[in-house]
Amino acid sequence: MSKNYRLLVKNAKQVVLICNNGEKFMTKHGMQNLSVIENGSIVIGSDGLIKAVGPAEIIGAQYPEASFDKVIDASGMCVLPGLVDAHTHPVWAGDRVHEFAMKLAGATYMDVHRAGGGIHFTVEHTRAARSSELLASLSSRLVRMQRAGTTLVECKSGYGLDLQTELKMLEVIEEARGTLPINISSTYCGAHAVPKGKTVAEATKDILQVQLPRLKEQMAAGTLRVDNIDVFCEQGVFDLSSTRSILQAGKDMGLHINFHGDELHPMNSAQLGAELGALAISHLEEVTDQGIAAMATARTAAVLLPTTAYILRLPQPRARDMLEAGVIVALGSDFNPNAYCCSMPIVMHLACVNMRMSMPEALAAATINAAYALGRSHTHGSLEVNKHGDLLVLNTTRWEHLIYQLGGHQELIRYVIIKGNIVVDNGKTMDL
Repeated sequence: MSKNYRLLVKNAKQVVLICNNGEKFMTKHGMQNLSVIENGSIVIGSDGLIKAVGPAEIIGAQYPEASFDKVIDASGMCVLPGLVDAHTHPVWAGDRVHEFAMKLAGATYMDVHRAGGGIHFTVEHTRAARSSELLASLSSRLVRMQRAGTTLVECKSGYGLDLQTELKMLEVIEEARGTLPINISSTYCGAHAVPKGKTVAEATKDILQVQLPRLKEQMAAGTLRVDNIDVFCEQGVFDLSSTRSILQAGKDMGLHINFHGDELHPMNSAQLGAELGALAISHLEEVTDQGIAAMATARTAAVLLPTTAYILRLPQPRARDMLEAGVIVALGSDFNPNAYCCSMPIVMHLACVNMRMSMPEALAAATINAAYALGRSHTHGSLEVNKHGDLLVLNTTRWEHLIYQLGGHQELIRYVIIKGNIVVDNGKTMDL
């Protein structure tokens, strides 16, 4: 009896599974030894989940009678899991191209911040923007990320710093989730900065007594799905004790702890996160050895953002030390008005060159480990049976070209597939 399936991708030169034993994450040894099938095929069912993946001849023999809505002959091509971007700020109005010029002339991040720029500039514009404008710009940014191979993305609020605008941002993220194929993990980041005219104590009280209770109501009513809670734990922003109380309150509401730590100063954020059972901590440019050890023990993922260190000319995150210590290392683009990059292939390239990661490590960090940092590695991040059929088909015979060819992903990515549906098809252009 023949059965109908959504998609067959057959005869790929390489199918990069990443892992094949249901691992939730990978550390140093696993990241160096990715699971790759030479000459492989993959079957995705009508529910959008992977039904089979393996050598082409075995898959062909297992599904002789099956009918497929779509068949892709990937001869001479590579298949990879869809990329996962573990850290972005994609909802905002008013770009900061003028600040890039200031930074190039030598202004530091905090110089710009104190001059009324940085987060505060974006907050003013985002507060003033209509939801429809924010949704339009968010959607176009997410489509750009998808074209660059991202199929699961973390999206933060945090340019409102008041109840009304933070809710507006989270509602816009929720709307994008319902209208676009890309998978979204939603993060409440009301503690992204201390609003002008408020003290840290007042801002913390507003989050704990006004914003989080309203968020809890909305989540209980099913109008908003929020996955993670984030705080910018930094000197001159939120100190350790405010960070602790906000993160704990979020955890008590069932949110994953996933926050900004140890970026500009060593704050012992990593130790705090490990103690609170944080799923992930981002940045970590200034993390201490004790912080690294604590994260390894607690299995808290380190979401490293090579774009930020590159653009702000900061010391690079110590990826090698973290890997050696057994930390779960993930990657994110940190897409925001300060670091405008939609492309995880470029992020992986920077991770390899500037943070001294190997190509297999960078790919694992942008797939299974980034999915783990979002609490999604049971459904995303590798090509294994029963996971989402989210994958890339590359027009190249070795997967490493996606990292090696800096900025070449537009030409290399032939198809982006989410739940077995082709969402990007960069068909061959006509020879003129």
